[in-house]
Amino acid sequence: MLKQKVDENGQISIIIPTYNESENIIKILHSIGEILPKNIPTQAIVVDDNSPDGTGKLVDDYLKNVKKIADYTIEIIHRKAKDGLGSAILKGIQQAKGDTIVVMDSDFSHPPQIIPKLIESIKKYQYDIAVASRYINGGKIQGWSFKRKFMSKFATLIAKKGLGIDTKDPMSGFFAFKRNIIKGLNIDAIGYKILLEILVKTRDVNIKEIPYTFQDRELGDSKLTTKTIIDYCSSVWKLYRHGKPMEKQEKRLSVKFLYKAGRFYTVGASGFVVNYLISLLFAGGVSDLWYLHANVIGIIASITTNFILNKVWTFGDSNFGAKRTISQYGKFAMFSSLGALVQLGMVYFLVDSNEISYPIALILAVMTAAFGNFVLNKKWTFKEKLLG
Repeated sequence: MLKQKVDENGQISIIIPTYNESENIIKILHSIGEILPKNIPTQAIVVDDNSPDGTGKLVDDYLKNVKKIADYTIEIIHRKAKDGLGSAILKGIQQAKGDTIVVMDSDFSHPPQIIPKLIESIKKYQYDIAVASRYINGGKIQGWSFKRKFMSKFATLIAKKGLGIDTKDPMSGFFAFKRNIIKGLNIDAIGYKILLEILVKTRDVNIKEIPYTFQDRELGDSKLTTKTIIDYCSSVWKLYRHGKPMEKQEKRLSVKFLYKAGRFYTVGASGFVVNYLISLLFAGGVSDLWYLHANVIGIIASITTNFILNKVWTFGDSNFGAKRTISQYGKFAMFSSLGALVQLGMVYFLVDSNEISYPIALILAVMTAAFGNFVLNKKWTFKEKLLG
């Protein structure tokens, strides 16, 4: 359980995790001091994971030389090794004195000018959580490639649909919350987006989303790595299983979920065979079509057979009314196409940008796309509860 410290001063604590941020950290600390609301005591906590570029020492030196700014103090926590963004944030929260917690990055992708709006939402308007959002009206992203935007959107879609979250930007790393809403919660911090865990594990909280422009970092390196992707998938799966009322019920539903998932993946394997055989048939068997045209026919055939088998065998739906079936087929084809795009995008990203070997990248991409495909079709095509 997360231990809480008592605060009587309405203090704000700003948690800033860092790793190799020597080019940004002093500038961000100075910028925060300039925009803070007046007469509200604020504590900035830098949590540094033993950055090789000397970020931690730079902050230590800064603290020795800088004059104390009214109502603004800076502290640093030195960790011995890089142990994950989520655990760094959790460490900062454990050491924080404030009753309002703000979490942000140090690379200026999270503009300090938004902090007063987050604080106002908590202090004045009494929201429990205030999220700086890229995906509501007025919010946007600058400096990301199409590939990066696509992956972010897909990760957000999985979080919203798979975990039943209404927040437009549950993947935001820039947010504020009342400390008491996490009192007694078991925060695992296994993923790189701790907001997602808080949204899933808290109950009856009021959430305000504030639009902002996410500007990709100009200095330093991006934190998006293969490990980040794997950690995200692990955290979503763990959060998906969170909060079941009874252990026996959880086991029963989990077995049922895995049973249907197994059938779905088996059908997917059969679709590969159908695709392969039909493509060969039209490329050099019953006709002599161009191989790409033949492959399109193979894809359509495999989507069709996959739909029928999943409808009847995986989800036990024997209602083949014309309107219902056409609607289901359209959704199934759409999600299947989306899964194919995700698979292609992930393979390209992992191989081209992260130098992961193609076989490993293909396995990760297929697993991610197949899981997303199953969850989306289960909930939206065949109208089943996720754990039903």
